[in-house]
Amino acid sequence: MSLRDLLLGRIATTGPLTVADYMADCLLHPTLGYYTTRDPLGAKGDFVTAPEISQMFGEMLGLCLAQSWMDQGRPDPFALVELGPGRGTLMADMLRVGRAVPGFVEAARIHLVEASPALRAVQGRTLTGHSPTWHQTVDDLPDLPTFLVANEFLDALPIRQYVRDGAAWRERLVTVQDGALTFALAPPMPVPELAHHDVPDGTMVERCPALPGVVQSIAGRIEQGGVALIIDYGHWRSQGDTLQALRDHTPEDPLTTPGGADLTAHVDFEAVARASGPAQASAMTRQGVFLERLGITARAQALARGLTGDALAAHVAAHRRLTHPAEMGDLFKVIALAPPGAPLPPGVDAMGDLT
Repeated sequence: MSLRDLLLGRIATTGPLTVADYMADCLLHPTLGYYTTRDPLGAKGDFVTAPEISQMFGEMLGLCLAQSWMDQGRPDPFALVELGPGRGTLMADMLRVGRAVPGFVEAARIHLVEASPALRAVQGRTLTGHSPTWHQTVDDLPDLPTFLVANEFLDALPIRQYVRDGAAWRERLVTVQDGALTFALAPPMPVPELAHHDVPDGTMVERCPALPGVVQSIAGRIEQGGVALIIDYGHWRSQGDTLQALRDHTPEDPLTTPGGADLTAHVDFEAVARASGPAQASAMTRQGVFLERLGITARAQALARGLTGDALAAHVAAHRRLTHPAEMGDLFKVIALAPPGAPLPPGVDAMGDLT
C-alpha cells in the first residue's frame, strides 16, 4: 500500500487531517515516510544543504563553536551535537577544522539527533573513527556542556496553518475530494496562541507546535554551559503559506506525492527567540552576514589559490550561494543561544527587547 492510499483511507475513516499530521506521516511514517526510506541529499537526491555546497560552511561553524568553547574555559568532556545531520558532512568539516584548536576535538563527544535509519548509516560511514552516538530526540542528549548546531532542522517540524476570519481563525486541513487529496478550511474557531497576530482577514499564519519544546530543551542544556547555533530559512514572525515540497530539486504541490517529496516550512524566528529562556538568545542575523563576520571570504580566497578552470568557477559560485543576499545569504537566518552572562558566539549580535 502506498502512503497516499493509507492517507485516503485514514481520512475516510477518521476525517480530515491537520497539516501537521499530514507532514508527520509524509516525513516520518515508519515504513513509507520520506526520511525513513532514503538519503534525500545531493545531486541524486531532492535538495542540497549548505554543508554539501562547500566545506567552508562547516569550517566557519566549527571555528565559531571552538571559540565559544575556549571562551567558556575549555570544558572537557563536552557534547558536540548536531540536530538532523544529513550525511554527516557538516560534523566532519567541523571536526577537521577543530583540530587546529588544541584540545577541542579530544574533548568532544559526538552526539547526533537523527530519526532516519537510512541517514544514520550514511553518517556512520562519513564519521568513521569518531564513534558518534545517535539519539531520537534532543531530550535524550547527555548531561554535558553542549555545543550544538541545528542547520535546516526546525524547518522540517510539522506546522499547523490558520486563516484569519474576523475575530476567529479557520484551520487549513487536508481532506479528500473526488478521490484526490485537497486542502479545505475548518469552521471558524478562537486560537489563543495567535492573539498577538494582528493581521487582515484572509491572512494565513503558521504555528509549529513542536518548536517551543525543542528550543526549550536545547536552551535548558545551554544554560548549564555551551552554545547553540540555529540556522534555517524563515523570518521574524513570518506570514503566509510557506509549506513547500521539493522532489528531484524541483518544487511541487505538497499533496502530489505523499512520502515521495521533502516537506518543509519557513521557521518563525520570533518563536525561537521567545522559547529560548532560560538561555540568552542573540539577535536574528542573516546567514550571509554571519558567515562574512566569521571570515568566509578570507577562507574562500585562500582555497581559491590552488584552483583553476571549472573547479575555481564552482568554488566562487559556492561562496556566492552561501552568502549573497539574492541566494542563501538573506533567506537563511541565524540565532545563537548561550548561557546567561556568557559571551555570545562570534558572528551574532545581542538581542534587543522582545516586548
